[in-house]
Amino acid sequence: MRAHSTIPQRADPRPADPNLAADYAECRRINARYGRTYFLATRLLPPPRRPSIHALYAFARVADEIVDTPGPDPTTALTELDLALKGALTGEPVSDPVLRALTDTVRRHDLDPALFADFLASMRMDLTVTDYPDFAALARYTHGSASVIGLMLLPVLGTVVPRADAAPYASALGTAYQLTNFLRDVGEDLDRGRVYLPADELAAFGVDRERLARARETGTRDPAVRRAIAHLVAHARSVYRLAEPGTALLDPVARPCVDTATRLYSGILDEIAAADYDVLNRRAVVSGARRLSVALPGAARCVAARFGLLRRRGPARAA
Repeated sequence: MRAHSTIPQRADPRPADPNLAADYAECRRINARYGRTYFLATRLLPPPRRPSIHALYAFARVADEIVDTPGPDPTTALTELDLALKGALTGEPVSDPVLRALTDTVRRHDLDPALFADFLASMRMDLTVTDYPDFAALARYTHGSASVIGLMLLPVLGTVVPRADAAPYASALGTAYQLTNFLRDVGEDLDRGRVYLPADELAAFGVDRERLARARETGTRDPAVRRAIAHLVAHARSVYRLAEPGTALLDPVARPCVDTATRLYSGILDEIAAADYDVLNRRAVVSGARRLSVALPGAARCVAARFGLLRRRGPARAA
């Protein structure tokens, strides 16, 4: 198995170029501000691997901002972002620090540019598609918005098996995180004119967009909506279970990071259940105390994993 591993041997060394270091620092700032769960989990990675995670998050955040807080012409803004990224990847100079850091990350880890094309395709869907008839239709969106994120991260995290063997689990975990977002943000998405919950799944409980909107506007607790959300929470948990075996396929020093992120993100589902599945009148968040209770054991596992790696390498190489 070790002969087929794809663990980075010199993963993400800190950039010598001070300008590039500043670009990565900007990505880190964006991650720290907007992605608290991801940022906390990323702190459990060895420091040299963190900048690439920050760059990938920051790029996704830039695209999200175009879609969720659109200016006068979000379609053009996404097209310009797409063209700027393609240009950067082919060697054209760019002024945006996020794109410069992302380009460096893509080159360091030999990331497939097609993953970014798929991601931006899903972002464009957000400008025109307002609901999804079933899970099959939703999967076309979550492939680009979530599954490919897991695939982008794999080369950064490293695996102890051929990357292709770990890819289905990484893809499923990205989808599980996205489904969790959908359930947490039902009310906010509805305010933006979008419903990401499959229409046929809602209809099985007598729920449609109008019923969701009415419950949102009036602040009432609709039993039918509650049952539909409980059903979809159970589905999201099943996707987490599908993804679970993938953590053991990662580089040991990356496992605490992914395990912690998964515990924190799936914890949002626990909070939804604790609120009796009320996602229209409140936003489920994991408390600071629980975040700490999850992160501290993760930090301990992280230290143990790094210590084990140093022992395997031996004193001379560890120095």
